[in-house]
Amino acid sequence: MSDAPATITVSRTSPDDIGLREVFASLDGDSIAILAHGESVTRTVRPGEHEIRVHNTLIRKRMTLRLEAGEHARLLAVNRAGRWTFSILALLGAGPVYLTLERTDKPHA
Repeated sequence: MSDAPATITVSRTSPDDIGLREVFASLDGDSIAILAHGESVTRTVRPGEHEIRVHNTLIRKRMTLRLEAGEHARLLAVNRAGRWTFSILALLGAGPVYLTLERTDKPHA
């Protein structure tokens, strides 16, 4: 096994992101970023298992990754509108925003 580190990037760069609410990201229990639309954060980690958690104060998502030495995991967090988001937003000033978290690179088999 190599001593090379692994890398994890969490981005909020999807054109499908509605740009509302911040996304709070943590890695292995430590806060690593508060992401606005268009931002990303990258951390170097030791090879092995890691847990990424993101939330937008309403919805929480969690993903566990097992990374090999030299591997770069790229994750995309997206705040998406629901069916009634903009109607409720216009009426109340806030509306439901749904959060997704997906891995966009191809992990090692």
